[in-house]
Amino acid sequence: MAAPPARARADYDYLIKLLLIGDSGVGKSCLLLRFSDGSFTTSFITTIGIDFKIRTIELDGKRIKLQIWDTAGQERFRTITTAYYRGAMGILLVYDVTDESSFNNIRNWIRNIEQHASDNVNKILVGNKADMDESKRAVPTSKGQALADEYGIKFFETSAKTNLNVEQVFFSVATDIKQRLADTDSKPEPSTIKINKPEGGGANSQSEQKSACCG
Repeated sequence: MAAPPARARADYDYLIKLLLIGDSGVGKSCLLLRFSDGSFTTSFITTIGIDFKIRTIELDGKRIKLQIWDTAGQERFRTITTAYYRGAMGILLVYDVTDESSFNNIRNWIRNIEQHASDNVNKILVGNKADMDESKRAVPTSKGQALADEYGIKFFETSAKTNLNVEQVFFSVATDIKQRLADTDSKPEPSTIKINKPEGGGANSQSEQKSACCG
């Protein structure tokens, strides 16, 4: 019997790769576990290098397979995790609302994204552990929103423990990426416009080709 066509074998319409980054201990693994498995644990186990989970969701009648990579926040694993930036379509920048230093380091993480990730990667800012008592809060909601506004990205406060906004964060970034991919699919191929290049444009044309293939 003939094999079914590839389209029929695929169990999804889009494959979206997401990356969780942020300081160690902010709750990246807990967010991923809550979203992928619907569970939460209070035991803290440091991520060694990199880990990932898969969950398939439905958006606008399309099946979206999310491949979510959880990175180690410690400095000694930084060189391992930067290799995963390039393949990411969306990056969740996570800080702990009770730890001001993890919030201040978000700017460093954004610099890492600018150095290693694709230019069009979707970013979202996540203030985790929002269930904690207000007396323990070190970063007001307004401060998180102001930072997100500065970089022109969306902002959510979450709690992996109570499941506050966890689904919303992942669905929000997945929706934006799906729209971007759909818009890209519908655009005409630009290659016909770029056939005749002026002589001597070596450096520029090389960089254009590089950005086009890595976008």
